[in-house]
Amino acid sequence: MAERPPRVIVTKIGFDGHDRGSRVIAACLRDAGMEVIYTPPWQEIPTVVKLTMEEDADVIGISSLATDHLIVPKLLSALREAGLSDVQVIVGGIVPAKDETMLLNSGVAQVFHPGTSLDDVVVSVRALSEKRRAMQGAST
Repeated sequence: MAERPPRVIVTKIGFDGHDRGSRVIAACLRDAGMEVIYTPPWQEIPTVVKLTMEEDADVIGISSLATDHLIVPKLLSALREAGLSDVQVIVGGIVPAKDETMLLNSGVAQVFHPGTSLDDVVVSVRALSEKRRAMQGAST
C-alpha cells in the first residue's frame, strides 16, 4: 500500500482577513500532490487543533500579514496539550526578524517570507511531513 501524500492545513488564526497568500500556497501544495485542508480566515486556536486531530494533519501552515503570527505560540501550546506536538507548524507572510526568532524559539519549524519560491515551500513542506511521520514511527 502506498504511503498517503502529505496532509497540510492552511489557515489563518486571529483577525487577519488577508487570505490571498494562503490561497496561493494552498493551490500550490495541492498541485504538488499534497492533501490540503484550507480554512477561511479568522479561525480560533481550538478549532485548528480539533481540525488537526480530525484530519491527521502532518503540517499546519499559518499565514500572517497583520501580526497574528504573535499568537502562534498559543497554537503550539494547545497542540502540545492535545498530544499533537509532532505536527509541524510553519508561518508565512510579513514577519519581522525579532518575531521570527521568537516563533522559531517557540517551536515553529520554519518561517517563509514574501518572495520565497513556491518550489522551496513544496520541498520544505514535504520534508517536514516526512519528519513528522518519522517522529510518529519512533514513538510507536
